[in-house]
Amino acid sequence: MSGAGAGSKVGGIVLAVDPQSTEPPFRQLMSQIVEATRRGLLTPGTRLPAVRTLAEDVGISTATAAKVYRELEQGGVLEGRGRSGTFVAETDAAAAALARAAEEFADRAAAAGVGVEEAVDAVRTAFALHG
Repeated sequence: MSGAGAGSKVGGIVLAVDPQSTEPPFRQLMSQIVEATRRGLLTPGTRLPAVRTLAEDVGISTATAAKVYRELEQGGVLEGRGRSGTFVAETDAAAAALARAAEEFADRAAAAGVGVEEAVDAVRTAFALHG
């Protein structure tokens, strides 16, 4: 698919940004990729569009598209293979789901003005309660 904002088809799904959403485009795309890998719609080894192609197809800046890929590479969801491109990494679904949950928790904690140590303490307390 091409055309600004239309979406980018990859592995049987369409990555797209909803301009009406209150969630930033960066988060929308990250969520879509993580969820698609978790559900098995994007399988390990699936090649994602080049950064420029993704940016053009979904109507975002190349910097935003690159940030999505970079963050997901750091989280182990994607892997960059130099000039060969960016691919869905060989990861387990539980790790991807945990990374997304941690990201959501960190976003909420930061929005509430909670610092890292206090947030980590809250997670430790939650684990202790689930013993």
